[in-house]
Formats: sequence, C-alpha cells, structure tokens
Amino acid sequence: MRDAFSLRTVRKKVLMLSKLAGLALIFSYILSTGLPVSKDLSFLIWMGFVLLLVLGIDLFMRRFITKPIAKLNASAKRMANLDFSAPCGLVSTDEFGELSSSLNTMAENLRQALARLEDANTQLEKDVEKERLLLAERKELVDSLSHEMKTPLGIIRAYAEGFQDEADDMKKQKYAQVIISEAERMNGLIVTLLDLSALESGAASLSITRFDFVELVETVAGRLLADSPDTDFELQYELPEQQVFVLTDRRRMEQVLDNLMVNAKKNVLSGGVLRLELTVDGGALHFSIFNQGRPIPENDLPKIWKKFYRNSNVGYSGSGLGLSIVAQILSMQNLAYGAENLADGVRFYFSIPVAE
Repeated sequence: MRDAFSLRTVRKKVLMLSKLAGLALIFSYILSTGLPVSKDLSFLIWMGFVLLLVLGIDLFMRRFITKPIAKLNASAKRMANLDFSAPCGLVSTDEFGELSSSLNTMAENLRQALARLEDANTQLEKDVEKERLLLAERKELVDSLSHEMKTPLGIIRAYAEGFQDEADDMKKQKYAQVIISEAERMNGLIVTLLDLSALESGAASLSITRFDFVELVETVAGRLLADSPDTDFELQYELPEQQVFVLTDRRRMEQVLDNLMVNAKKNVLSGGVLRLELTVDGGALHFSIFNQGRPIPENDLPKIWKKFYRNSNVGYSGSGLGLSIVAQILSMQNLAYGAENLADGVRFYFSIPVAE
C-alpha cells in the first residue's frame, strides 16, 4: 500500500504532478469566479494563478527531470570519450538514480577492462621488443660465430689435408697436434658462448653464499699469476690482511676473476708490471687489476664488454667472450664495474658490498 502511493519512479511523479495541476486549475477557477469582483478581474486573477502554476510545474520538471537528464548526459559523454575519472554524482531513488548507478558500474568495469588491456598491450610490446632484440642478437651471434669459426676450421682443414699427403711421421704428429689444439679451441669457444647465452637469457641463476673474498682472490691469483710457468712480468699486489666476507655466487665470481686476470696477463708488456689490488672502503670491497701495456682507444672502451670484441692494438688470441661474461655476471648483481686507461697501461675494476 505504501509503495502504491510512493513517488519512487519518474512516471509516478509526473502522473501525480499532472493530477495536482488539474485539481489546482479547477480549484483556482472555482475560487476566482466566486470572488466578489468583475468577470474581467476574476479572469485576470485566474490567469495569474495559472502562470504561477506553470512556473511551479516548470521548476518541478527542471528539478526532477531536466537536471538529472543533463547530469546523466554529461556523464555518458565523458564515458564515451573514455574518461572515467569522475563518476556520475546523481543520487535519487527513481529510475534516474538507478541509471546513474548503472553508468558508474559500467564505467568502473570499462576502466578495469581498459587497464587490463593496456597492461596486456604493454606486455605485448615488451615481448615484441624482446623478441626483436633476441633476433638481432641471434643474427649478430651467428655472424660473429661464423667469423670466429672460419680460422680454426680453415687451419684444421689445411692440416688435415697436409696430414693425408705427408709421409714423415714427425710432421704427421705435429699436424695432428695442431688439429687437436684448434678443435679444443673451437670447443672452448662454444662452451663459453653457451654459458654466456644461459646467463643472458636467465636460464642460469646465481647461487648466493657467504665466503671470504680475499681468500678467493689469493687462490685465483696464485693459480693464474704467481705459480704460472709462463710468467714474464713483475707481479705487485695489495690485499687486506683480515678476512672480508661477501654475499654472492662464489663460482661465478671466480669466473670473473679468472677472466680479468687472464686478460691482464695476456696484455701486460714483457717484463712489465701487473698490479693486483683489493681494498675495503665505505662498506664495499674494491677489486682492481692493472697491466702495464698499450692503452685501449678511448672510443673502444665501451665496446670491450661486447661479445667477440678484440682490440687490434693489443694483438692477443682469445675468444673475445671473457669480458662479456664478466660484464654479464656483475650486471646480474647490479655491481659497479669498468675499465680505464692510465698513464702506462689499463686498469679493470669492480666493487662488491661487504657482508656483515
């Protein structure tokens, strides 16, 4: 019974208004004609009342119909332009209120759908860019690898042909040794390249442990520099007397030290100085290795960390992958590293936080 007489719908409001307006017209007409005045004056009074009634109806229609429709229309236009920043602020208990609530719900659903679509589109763009970079790197890798393989394959073929035609057993043994050496070189190149690719693609992860970095440097330097039979340089070093612990992958950091020390050893001048330093400062352990020798051209310094880079001014053999592996391992840990020319040689360095 209560709902039958409620004004919760626009239709009921309009019907109620029309009925009240009709009753008001009848009542005003009866009232004006019953006044003790002339007919003309009575008609003017009734017309004035009708004017006030029209203004009242207009005010009602503006309040309950025109303004809500204007708000709904403005909100719909914003949503049509994909602007969901401001919801529809219309609050009422009739159909306009329900429509406003539905618009807001639709806008929120559309906003979430567009956000998901933008995220998916961003991820797709990243995947496409990643695929493009992988294709470019793969092409560069194939080109570089093809170039690197030409020399050992050419040597192997030449010595294999010479081996077939050679009758001297001593020369055959020499040819076989060269073939084996070049095959081992190719195998080392491929293994190193696969290792670098695994690091770059994320297939190889770091195994973090806590260990004494000073002891690791002493071990690697002793094996590669101090106890090496082909040592033809003056080794200088400065290491902390106490233990210094770090949190990192021991095997990978040993790989970094191997490559940096071998690089310095290959580039040091005959009889020149190779200086190894390990210092602690500001909560970080700073590694540095210097080899006396010809500098790297300044324009080439950023290139030395790329695959298959070789400095033509140095002229030593190698895969050209050692420094790329160094850069990849250190970058995976966000460790600062670099290389610089000094007055009489080149210094490579990196820093690693000290573990508490």
